[in-house]
Amino acid sequence: MDQTSERTWWSRNWKWAVPVGCLTPLLACGGIIGLIFVVVFGAIKSSDVYTEALAKAKADQRVIALLGEPIEAGYMVSGNIEVNGPAGKANLAIPISGPKKSATLNVVATKNAGTWEYSTLEVAPGEAGSRIDLRAQPAN
Repeated sequence: MDQTSERTWWSRNWKWAVPVGCLTPLLACGGIIGLIFVVVFGAIKSSDVYTEALAKAKADQRVIALLGEPIEAGYMVSGNIEVNGPAGKANLAIPISGPKKSATLNVVATKNAGTWEYSTLEVAPGEAGSRIDLRAQPAN
């Protein structure tokens, strides 16, 4: 008498079910964290204070001379923006770089009646160099 016992689903599939069962929650958590980063950095980078400050840095000849062209913004912006209608405040550190060097664009601003006023708008080189104040016009 030949009596073969039929194997259960678990005994046939445990070798792939265990890794998949363990990795799925980890990948889901990683995906959620990644999505949060994309949304937060996307919101900061699409703000008017970010784009305005970056445009001023890219147009300044002293910054171009220091970093070279093209000037690109880095990914890891730090700081915060708080806007409530026509009022708000921002405190950002934006990494920027060019072919020659890299630097940080420091922005401290308040928004009154829909217009940003900068108390700090300067480019700080990576090494201990002099900062470039973008609020002041260069002497001709």
